[in-house]
Amino acid sequence: MSDYKSAKEIASKSLYYIDGLASAREAIDKMKQHGVDTLIIKKRNEQDANGILVVADIVRGVILPDLSLDEVSVYEIMSKPVISVPATLNARYVPRLLAKAKINVAPVEENGNYIGIVHLRDILFSL
Repeated sequence: MSDYKSAKEIASKSLYYIDGLASAREAIDKMKQHGVDTLIIKKRNEQDANGILVVADIVRGVILPDLSLDEVSVYEIMSKPVISVPATLNARYVPRLLAKAKINVAPVEENGNYIGIVHLRDILFSL
């Protein structure tokens, strides 16, 4: 029997959404308000895909090029489509999935819905 948990068991339940038309400043405010470093961007319609925004996206897309936080929209700096982790995936495989995709964080998906966020640190903290 394995000591490993599922992705669902180690995921943070702190999952927050933002509209792609929101400004980078609004995204930062939401991150600060909820104490998170990742936001999911809402789909615009049923055929659309969710996006994801992490702190590094804001740094690379707004801060380093010295752009205005109020004038850059989330959709301009987010990653899309989101790579998600199946809820039932053995947590031992989550680092491999994230590494192959060259990302550190991904939403956990169950029955077509995001139920949490898993970060590489979550795997370490679950050991």
